[in-house]
Amino acid sequence: MKEVNGSIWHTMSTQRVTPTDFVCVIEISKGSKNKYELDKETGLLILDRILHTSTHYPANYGFIPRTYGDDGDPLDVLLLCSEPVQPMTLVRAYPIGVISMLDNGKNDEKIIAVPFNDPNYNCYHDISELPSHVVDEMEHFFTVYKALENKTTAVNEKGNREEAIEVIKKCLDNYIDTFIKSW
Repeated sequence: MKEVNGSIWHTMSTQRVTPTDFVCVIEISKGSKNKYELDKETGLLILDRILHTSTHYPANYGFIPRTYGDDGDPLDVLLLCSEPVQPMTLVRAYPIGVISMLDNGKNDEKIIAVPFNDPNYNCYHDISELPSHVVDEMEHFFTVYKALENKTTAVNEKGNREEAIEVIKKCLDNYIDTFIKSW
């Protein structure tokens, strides 16, 4: 059984997290080189590191509460938004795609999402509708962002909205199996 604390990862209402409509938690603002992540003990953000490369996050980056990915963390989300979003901000969003990658040999999926309330992006409903450069930039970032740390990453493929929904369903089920059923 995994320990559950009062962190937003565990306390978000299940009614606010579905595969097609969820509240995500932003950890890193678009344009930042600061790699923050959820401190699982306190529920606060901790600075993991400053990126060693000259790259910066191409989108707001965070996680979907009440999910559990293959890497032992909540499911990652890249939130495409016309503005940088402050860390620890909650944003209601929907998935439009997924980037599947390997990070030090572990599966690490990134949901591509759009806020319901951003008129510059809420016209997109599938990753195939995005300008190709936006997707290329995200894939490139995850290919090189750990290069100077002697860590290996590889982007395997990108998937559409339906594939993203299936990944979210899987990670919601993993969360239940890991944290709820074991109580």
